[in-house]
Amino acid sequence: MKRLIMLIAAVVPLSAALAPTAAGAATHHSGNNAATVCATIPVSAPSGAKVESVTAAAHAGGTVTFPDAPPLPTPAPITDVPAWCDVTVTLTHPGVNDHVKVKISLPQDRRKWTGRFQATGGSAYLAGDFGGAPLVTAVKAGYVAAATDAGIGQSPIDVSGWALTADGKVNTPLLKNFASRSLHDMAVVGKEVALKFYGSPVRYAYWNGCSTGGRQGFAEAQDYPHDFQGILAPAPATSWDRFAVATLWPQVVFNEEKTYPTQCELEAFNTAAVKACDTLDRVKDGVIDNPQDCRWDARRLIGTKVLCDGKEITISAAVADVVNKIWAGPVSPDGKKLWYGPNRGASFSYLAKVGAPFFVADSWVKYFVKKDPQFDTTKLTYQQFAQIFRQSQQDFNGIIGTDDPNLSAFRKAGGKLLSWHGQADHLIPTQGSVDYRERVNRLMGGDKKVDDFYRLFLLPGVAHCSGGPGPQPTDDLGALVEWVEKGQAPATLAAATTANGKTITRNVCRYPQVARYTGHGDPAMASSYRCATV
Repeated sequence: MKRLIMLIAAVVPLSAALAPTAAGAATHHSGNNAATVCATIPVSAPSGAKVESVTAAAHAGGTVTFPDAPPLPTPAPITDVPAWCDVTVTLTHPGVNDHVKVKISLPQDRRKWTGRFQATGGSAYLAGDFGGAPLVTAVKAGYVAAATDAGIGQSPIDVSGWALTADGKVNTPLLKNFASRSLHDMAVVGKEVALKFYGSPVRYAYWNGCSTGGRQGFAEAQDYPHDFQGILAPAPATSWDRFAVATLWPQVVFNEEKTYPTQCELEAFNTAAVKACDTLDRVKDGVIDNPQDCRWDARRLIGTKVLCDGKEITISAAVADVVNKIWAGPVSPDGKKLWYGPNRGASFSYLAKVGAPFFVADSWVKYFVKKDPQFDTTKLTYQQFAQIFRQSQQDFNGIIGTDDPNLSAFRKAGGKLLSWHGQADHLIPTQGSVDYRERVNRLMGGDKKVDDFYRLFLLPGVAHCSGGPGPQPTDDLGALVEWVEKGQAPATLAAATTANGKTITRNVCRYPQVARYTGHGDPAMASSYRCATV
């Protein structure tokens, strides 16, 4: 049984929290004592909001374990965590009837605080993780950390409690909370709580989030360019209005083509594609370095026999055509490209499981686009899919598209944006990040000028946010901190993995460059590669 850390909650009525005496305010940072008192703090409401309550809870630190929270993986225990204080501020926006929680976690010993603030992002339909590892990890690293629930709860899957109003309309105010408003509120509240807790202002403010958290980071850069000096936004779910429909494309193809391959059959195509394209980078390592170079046609597997659950299956032309259509990505009935498909080598386990649509896309279409929880996304025709795709863009791009390429205000504010995307991402097609970067390039002067404040790295063999056979990023946040605080822009991003007992390292090159083997030296060592423009 997992051991939960003990906590002592100190809850003070809001009226007391908003009317401190000078002596009371000083209890948090008086004299030269290192320890601070975990108690409620007077908090000013961000513009357009009101404070409903402030609570505080003290935590002893030490080894912290976490409860299971499917479908997210259970984080590993975190050791040597300093004692910390959670201050939870509940906000409401007049006329909305929402109740938005912002949790701020602060090391109780001010000597453990680096002067940095880190806002953490969410995943799927979770705006921010209150009970998992992000806040604890940040506290251990010396940050004041924050997360918000955006007023929609703590489920990354279930939107049924907030997506629609009682009369069946989209709950636009809560969707706006999820999309961007609550992120800004969190930044404002988190910095103020840090100031009043320690008596010193935040010196550096960072955003850190992957997937939905990555999209949130881009929303901050686009909409609130002064909130953070540094934004780390891996595998971002940007262009949400398109991506969240586009990832239903495999279900449409299965339905229209009346072809229903097993997962075993589908993965046989990825295995064959990796085998065919592995050495395009002159190194055999079981990874397609740059999937855009891989032109392998699924039809080459027609007639091949594969063993699935003890049964021999011969790959048909119909299945091969389905796979090619999934890789190509969604198109309109007249053949116009709508969005991107998964890269060759990215697992089909989530986006292309017959009769089991990707839950983010399924919920998006059911609740937000169609406003019908009973709508069946596995029965879409090509024509219906195109209509839903257009409707999603029309109705929601301005709310949650998060794809405005104009980052001039963020650049002017001196912000730095570091994003990376795995080339084997099995949930969010990697080319969406490339598409956005290229649009920024066209608007803001090209690669060289954009690299001054926004850098993108494409990681070979890395799945969604982590995992996959490729080397994983080892300290992406550290690279961002060096860029923000020392002006050392990352030319490469360090990555490493262990395979067959051997450590493999890479220095992933910034887009649009790729790493190429020099032809000499150990292929497992980063020093054997150089960055090249292809």
